[in-house]
Amino acid sequence: MHLSGSITALATPFMASGDPVGELDLQAWDRLLRSQIEAGTQGVVVAGSTGEANALSDGEYDTLLRRAVALVAGRIPVLAGTGLPNTAKTIALTRRAAACGADAALVVTPAYVRPTQAGLIAHYRAVADDGGLPVVLYNVPGRTGCDLLPATVAALASHPRIVAIKEARTEPERMAELLALGAPTFAVLSGDDPTAARAMLAGAGGLISVASNALPTAMRRLCDLARGGLRVKAEALDAELQPIFDFMGIEPNPIPVKAILARQGYGHGLRLPLTDLSPDHAAAADAIVARIAGIERAAAMPADRIARAG
Repeated sequence: MHLSGSITALATPFMASGDPVGELDLQAWDRLLRSQIEAGTQGVVVAGSTGEANALSDGEYDTLLRRAVALVAGRIPVLAGTGLPNTAKTIALTRRAAACGADAALVVTPAYVRPTQAGLIAHYRAVADDGGLPVVLYNVPGRTGCDLLPATVAALASHPRIVAIKEARTEPERMAELLALGAPTFAVLSGDDPTAARAMLAGAGGLISVASNALPTAMRRLCDLARGGLRVKAEALDAELQPIFDFMGIEPNPIPVKAILARQGYGHGLRLPLTDLSPDHAAAADAIVARIAGIERAAAMPADRIARAG
Protein backbone atom coordinates (compact mmCIF):
# COMPACT_ATOMS: atom_id res chain seq x y z
CA MET A 1 0.00 0.00 0.00
CA HIS A 2 1.06 3.61 -0.52
CA LEU A 3 0.17 6.28 2.04
CA SER A 4 0.25 9.94 1.10
CA GLY A 5 -1.38 13.31 1.59
CA SER A 6 -3.47 14.47 4.52
CA ILE A 7 -4.01 11.72 7.11
CA THR A 8 -5.84 12.50 10.36
CA ALA A 9 -4.87 11.04 13.72
CA LEU A 10 -8.44 10.94 15.01
CA ALA A 11 -9.41 12.08 18.48
CA THR A 12 -11.85 9.86 20.36
CA PRO A 13 -15.11 11.59 21.38
CA PHE A 14 -16.52 10.81 24.82
CA MET A 15 -19.97 11.47 26.27
CA ALA A 16 -18.85 13.31 29.40
CA SER A 17 -15.96 15.33 30.73
CA GLY A 18 -13.87 14.40 33.76
CA ASP A 19 -15.07 10.78 33.93
CA PRO A 20 -12.18 8.28 33.88
CA VAL A 21 -14.41 5.74 32.11
CA GLY A 22 -16.90 8.00 30.31
CA GLU A 23 -18.79 6.31 27.49
CA LEU A 24 -17.76 6.67 23.88
CA ASP A 25 -19.82 9.17 21.89
CA LEU A 26 -20.33 7.01 18.83
CA GLN A 27 -22.64 9.47 17.11
CA ALA A 28 -19.92 12.11 17.36
CA TRP A 29 -17.39 9.52 16.13
CA ASP A 30 -19.48 8.86 13.03
CA ARG A 31 -19.92 12.58 12.36
CA LEU A 32 -16.22 13.21 12.78
CA LEU A 33 -15.37 10.46 10.31
CA ARG A 34 -17.93 11.71 7.79
CA SER A 35 -16.59 15.24 8.06
CA GLN A 36 -13.10 13.95 7.33
CA ILE A 37 -14.18 12.01 4.25
CA GLU A 38 -16.25 14.91 2.91
CA ALA A 39 -13.28 17.27 3.34
CA GLY A 40 -10.99 15.03 1.30
CA THR A 41 -8.87 13.55 4.08
CA GLN A 42 -6.73 10.80 2.55
CA GLY A 43 -6.44 8.45 5.52
CA VAL A 44 -7.31 8.18 9.20
CA VAL A 45 -5.62 6.75 12.29
CA VAL A 46 -7.80 5.12 14.93
CA ALA A 47 -6.52 4.77 18.51
CA GLY A 48 -3.26 6.60 18.20
CA SER A 49 -1.94 8.90 20.91
CA THR A 50 -4.39 11.62 19.80
CA GLY A 51 -7.15 9.03 20.16
CA GLU A 52 -6.19 8.31 23.80
CA ALA A 53 -5.44 4.69 22.92
CA ASN A 54 -4.10 3.90 26.39
CA ALA A 55 -7.44 4.93 27.92
CA LEU A 56 -9.54 2.59 25.76
CA SER A 57 -10.73 -0.86 26.79
CA ASP A 58 -10.25 -3.75 24.38
CA GLY A 59 -13.92 -3.64 23.49
CA GLU A 60 -13.85 0.10 22.85
CA TYR A 61 -10.79 -0.24 20.65
CA ASP A 62 -12.51 -2.88 18.55
CA THR A 63 -15.75 -0.88 18.37
CA LEU A 64 -14.05 2.29 17.18
CA LEU A 65 -11.95 0.47 14.61
CA ARG A 66 -14.75 -1.69 13.22
CA ARG A 67 -17.06 1.33 13.02
CA ALA A 68 -14.43 3.38 11.20
CA VAL A 69 -13.74 0.58 8.73
CA ALA A 70 -17.46 0.17 8.01
CA LEU A 71 -18.08 3.88 7.59
CA VAL A 72 -15.00 4.50 5.43
CA ALA A 73 -15.95 1.50 3.28
CA GLY A 74 -12.62 1.29 1.51
CA ARG A 75 -12.56 4.90 0.33
CA ILE A 76 -9.42 5.78 2.29
CA PRO A 77 -6.93 3.74 4.36
CA VAL A 78 -7.72 3.12 8.02
CA LEU A 79 -4.62 2.81 10.19
CA ALA A 80 -4.80 1.37 13.69
CA GLY A 81 -2.49 2.38 16.49
CA THR A 82 -0.96 -0.88 17.76
CA GLY A 83 2.38 0.08 19.29
CA LEU A 84 3.01 -1.17 22.83
CA PRO A 85 6.19 -1.41 24.93
CA ASN A 86 6.42 -5.18 24.43
CA THR A 87 6.87 -6.96 21.09
CA ALA A 88 4.55 -9.91 21.74
CA LYS A 89 1.77 -7.60 22.92
CA THR A 90 2.27 -5.36 19.88
CA ILE A 91 1.97 -8.37 17.57
CA ALA A 92 -1.20 -9.50 19.34
CA LEU A 93 -2.81 -6.05 19.08
CA THR A 94 -1.78 -5.77 15.44
CA ARG A 95 -3.48 -9.10 14.73
CA ARG A 96 -6.61 -7.84 16.48
CA ALA A 97 -6.54 -4.71 14.36
CA ALA A 98 -6.24 -6.84 11.25
CA ALA A 99 -9.25 -8.90 12.35
CA CYS A 100 -11.21 -5.65 12.78
CA GLY A 101 -10.45 -4.68 9.18
CA ALA A 102 -7.63 -2.15 9.52
CA ASP A 103 -5.53 -1.51 6.42
CA ALA A 104 -2.25 -0.87 8.26
CA ALA A 105 -0.76 -0.58 11.73
CA LEU A 106 0.83 2.60 13.08
CA VAL A 107 3.48 1.24 15.45
CA VAL A 108 5.12 3.72 17.77
CA THR A 109 8.55 2.95 19.19
CA PRO A 110 8.28 1.05 22.50
CA ALA A 111 7.78 3.62 25.23
CA TYR A 112 9.60 3.66 28.56
CA VAL A 113 11.68 0.49 28.01
CA ARG A 114 14.35 2.30 25.91
CA PRO A 115 15.49 -0.49 23.56
CA THR A 116 18.72 -0.29 21.60
CA GLN A 117 18.65 0.33 17.86
CA ALA A 118 19.28 -3.40 17.34
CA GLY A 119 16.29 -4.07 19.57
CA LEU A 120 14.15 -1.72 17.49
CA ILE A 121 15.13 -3.53 14.30
CA ALA A 122 14.22 -6.88 15.83
CA HIS A 123 10.96 -5.47 17.26
CA TYR A 124 9.71 -3.98 14.01
CA ARG A 125 10.72 -6.96 11.90
CA ALA A 126 8.85 -9.27 14.26
CA VAL A 127 5.71 -7.12 14.12
CA ALA A 128 5.91 -6.89 10.33
CA ASP A 129 6.50 -10.64 10.02
CA ASP A 130 3.78 -11.81 12.40
CA GLY A 131 1.25 -8.99 12.90
CA GLY A 132 -0.70 -9.52 9.70
CA LEU A 133 -0.72 -5.87 8.57
CA PRO A 134 1.54 -3.45 6.73
CA VAL A 135 3.51 -1.46 9.31
CA VAL A 136 4.05 2.28 9.55
CA LEU A 137 6.98 3.12 11.81
CA TYR A 138 6.30 5.98 14.22
CA ASN A 139 9.07 8.00 15.83
CA VAL A 140 8.12 10.50 18.53
CA PRO A 141 10.96 10.60 21.09
CA GLY A 142 9.32 13.35 23.14
CA ARG A 143 6.60 10.89 24.13
CA THR A 144 8.44 7.58 24.19
CA GLY A 145 11.99 8.39 25.29
CA CYS A 146 13.19 6.36 22.31
CA ASP A 147 14.59 7.72 19.04
CA LEU A 148 14.39 5.63 15.86
CA LEU A 149 17.55 6.72 14.05
CA PRO A 150 17.76 7.08 10.24
CA ALA A 151 20.28 4.25 9.96
CA THR A 152 17.80 1.99 11.75
CA VAL A 153 15.00 3.13 9.45
CA ALA A 154 17.26 2.31 6.49
CA ALA A 155 17.67 -1.23 7.82
CA LEU A 156 13.88 -1.60 8.10
CA ALA A 157 12.69 0.17 4.95
CA SER A 158 13.41 -2.78 2.66
CA HIS A 159 11.09 -5.11 4.59
CA PRO A 160 8.13 -5.82 2.29
CA ARG A 161 5.59 -5.14 5.05
CA ILE A 162 7.14 -1.94 6.41
CA VAL A 163 5.58 0.71 4.20
CA ALA A 164 6.18 4.13 5.78
CA ILE A 165 7.48 6.18 8.67
CA LYS A 166 5.70 8.91 10.59
CA GLU A 167 8.52 11.16 11.81
CA ALA A 168 7.62 13.63 14.57
CA ARG A 169 11.10 15.09 15.04
CA THR A 170 11.20 18.56 13.60
CA GLU A 171 14.81 19.12 12.54
CA PRO A 172 15.19 19.58 8.76
CA GLU A 173 18.38 17.53 8.90
CA ARG A 174 16.47 14.52 10.28
CA MET A 175 13.82 14.81 7.58
CA ALA A 176 16.49 15.12 4.88
CA GLU A 177 18.14 11.89 6.05
CA LEU A 178 14.81 10.07 5.93
CA LEU A 179 13.82 11.49 2.56
CA ALA A 180 16.92 9.88 1.10
CA LEU A 181 15.29 6.54 2.00
CA GLY A 182 11.98 7.29 0.27
CA ALA A 183 10.89 4.84 -2.41
CA PRO A 184 7.68 3.75 -4.16
CA THR A 185 7.37 1.07 -1.48
CA PHE A 186 8.34 3.26 1.49
CA ALA A 187 6.71 6.62 2.27
CA VAL A 188 8.17 9.31 4.50
CA LEU A 189 5.40 11.20 6.34
CA SER A 190 5.64 14.17 8.66
CA GLY A 191 4.16 13.75 12.12
CA ASP A 192 4.43 17.42 13.10
CA ASP A 193 1.83 19.96 11.95
CA PRO A 194 3.97 23.12 12.36
CA THR A 195 6.81 21.83 10.15
CA ALA A 196 4.82 19.61 7.78
CA ALA A 197 4.68 22.09 4.90
CA ARG A 198 8.46 22.44 4.98
CA ALA A 199 8.84 18.66 5.03
CA MET A 200 6.47 18.14 2.11
CA LEU A 201 8.08 20.91 0.07
CA ALA A 202 11.34 19.01 0.63
CA GLY A 203 9.77 15.79 -0.63
CA ALA A 204 7.82 14.15 2.20
CA GLY A 205 4.80 12.26 0.93
CA GLY A 206 2.27 13.63 3.39
CA LEU A 207 1.32 14.32 6.99
CA ILE A 208 -0.33 12.45 9.84
CA SER A 209 -1.99 15.40 11.52
CA VAL A 210 -3.62 16.37 14.80
CA ALA A 211 -4.94 19.72 13.57
CA SER A 212 -6.83 18.13 10.67
CA ASN A 213 -9.39 16.83 13.17
CA ALA A 214 -10.64 20.40 13.38
CA LEU A 215 -9.77 21.78 9.93
CA PRO A 216 -9.64 18.89 7.48
CA THR A 217 -10.32 20.94 4.37
CA ALA A 218 -7.47 23.37 4.98
CA MET A 219 -5.04 20.60 5.85
CA ARG A 220 -5.90 18.75 2.64
CA ARG A 221 -5.32 22.00 0.74
CA LEU A 222 -1.98 22.53 2.49
CA CYS A 223 -0.85 19.02 1.60
CA ASP A 224 -1.92 19.41 -2.03
CA LEU A 225 -0.07 22.71 -2.38
CA ALA A 226 3.11 21.54 -0.68
CA ARG A 227 3.22 18.15 -2.38
CA GLY A 228 2.53 19.89 -5.69
CA GLY A 229 5.57 22.11 -5.20
CA LEU A 230 3.54 25.33 -5.10
CA ARG A 231 5.83 26.90 -2.54
CA VAL A 232 4.45 30.44 -2.38
CA LYS A 233 0.85 29.31 -1.91
CA ALA A 234 1.81 26.53 0.49
CA GLU A 235 3.89 28.84 2.65
CA ALA A 236 1.13 31.47 2.67
CA LEU A 237 -1.46 28.96 3.90
CA ASP A 238 1.03 27.49 6.35
CA ALA A 239 1.65 30.94 7.82
CA GLU A 240 -2.10 31.40 8.24
CA LEU A 241 -2.33 28.09 10.06
CA GLN A 242 0.60 28.60 12.43
CA PRO A 243 -1.46 30.29 15.20
CA ILE A 244 -3.74 27.24 15.17
CA PHE A 245 -0.77 24.90 15.35
CA ASP A 246 0.61 26.97 18.22
CA PHE A 247 -2.69 26.60 20.10
CA MET A 248 -2.67 22.84 19.53
CA GLY A 249 0.56 22.73 21.55
CA ILE A 250 -0.55 25.01 24.37
CA GLU A 251 -1.15 21.94 26.58
CA PRO A 252 -0.32 18.27 25.96
CA ASN A 253 -2.03 16.61 23.00
CA PRO A 254 -4.95 15.89 22.70
CA ILE A 255 -6.18 18.41 25.29
CA PRO A 256 -6.23 21.47 22.97
CA VAL A 257 -7.65 19.72 19.90
CA LYS A 258 -10.40 18.15 21.99
CA ALA A 259 -11.30 21.56 23.38
CA ILE A 260 -11.74 22.73 19.79
CA LEU A 261 -13.69 19.63 18.77
CA ALA A 262 -16.01 20.03 21.75
CA ARG A 263 -16.78 23.56 20.57
CA GLN A 264 -17.44 22.16 17.10
CA GLY A 265 -19.89 19.60 18.49
CA TYR A 266 -17.73 16.46 18.43
CA GLY A 267 -17.94 15.00 21.93
CA HIS A 268 -16.71 16.21 25.28
CA GLY A 269 -13.70 15.90 27.47
CA LEU A 270 -10.91 13.43 28.06
CA ARG A 271 -10.15 10.49 30.31
CA LEU A 272 -7.95 10.83 33.37
CA PRO A 273 -5.12 11.48 33.88
CA LEU A 274 -5.75 13.95 31.04
CA THR A 275 -7.93 16.86 32.09
CA ASP A 276 -9.86 19.54 30.25
CA LEU A 277 -8.16 22.61 28.82
CA SER A 278 -7.33 25.16 31.51
CA PRO A 279 -9.95 27.90 31.87
CA ASP A 280 -7.10 30.35 31.33
CA HIS A 281 -7.08 29.25 27.66
CA ALA A 282 -10.86 29.28 27.10
CA ALA A 283 -10.92 32.66 25.37
CA ALA A 284 -8.05 31.62 23.11
CA ALA A 285 -9.93 28.43 22.23
CA ASP A 286 -13.03 30.43 21.31
CA ALA A 287 -10.94 32.69 19.08
CA ILE A 288 -9.26 29.70 17.42
CA VAL A 289 -12.63 28.11 16.64
CA ALA A 290 -13.72 31.30 14.91
CA ARG A 291 -10.44 31.45 13.02
CA ILE A 292 -10.79 27.83 11.91
CA ALA A 293 -14.30 28.45 10.61
CA GLY A 294 -13.05 31.23 8.35
CA ILE A 295 -10.06 29.25 7.10
CA GLU A 296 -12.21 26.20 6.38
CA ARG A 297 -14.70 28.29 4.38
CA ALA A 298 -11.89 29.76 2.31
CA ALA A 299 -10.23 26.37 1.79
CA ALA A 300 -13.50 24.88 0.54
CA MET A 301 -13.80 27.44 -2.26
CA PRO A 302 -12.96 26.21 -5.78
CA ALA A 303 -9.26 26.55 -6.50
CA ASP A 304 -7.19 26.46 -9.64
CA ARG A 305 -6.09 22.98 -10.53
CA ILE A 306 -3.02 22.08 -8.47
CA ALA A 307 -0.36 20.76 -10.80
CA ARG A 308 2.37 18.44 -9.69
CA ALA A 309 5.82 19.95 -9.76
CA GLY A 310 7.88 18.53 -12.61
